[in-house]
This record gives sequence, structure tokens and C-alpha cells, in this order.
Amino acid sequence: MHHDNWQCPKCHHEQFEVGEFRATGGRLAKMFDVQNKKFSTVTCSHCSYTEIYRSSSSTLGNVFDIFLGG
Repeated sequence: MHHDNWQCPKCHHEQFEVGEFRATGGRLAKMFDVQNKKFSTVTCSHCSYTEIYRSSSSTLGNVFDIFLGG
């Protein structure tokens, strides 16, 4: 994916991939209160630098609207 408003903070590449994952179980998850939490990711297509954002299922679009100027 490419958008003029996003640029990798590490290598300044403008292409990226978006994704999501859920964190469940384990002591660290309980300690940091991320058990069963949903996260959205933006990963640079060039260097693989990844930014992670905690989100709800309806927030994924909002996260990308902020970064893509929507």
C-alpha cells in the first residue's frame, strides 16, 4: 500500500502493509493488561519497521485515517 501522507520514520520509504493481531494469555499479557486485546500494525514494506497500535475492532479504520490524512 502507498499513501502520500505516510512515511517510515526509520528509512523514509512510503510503501507499507497493514495488519492486526490479538494478544492473549501469559503473565506478561496479564501484567500489562493486554489479555484479549486487539492491536493494529503498520509495517514498512522496505525495512520491516513496525508500529503497533492498541485498538478495538471499530478503531482500525480510525488509526489509518489519522496516519493517511482521512
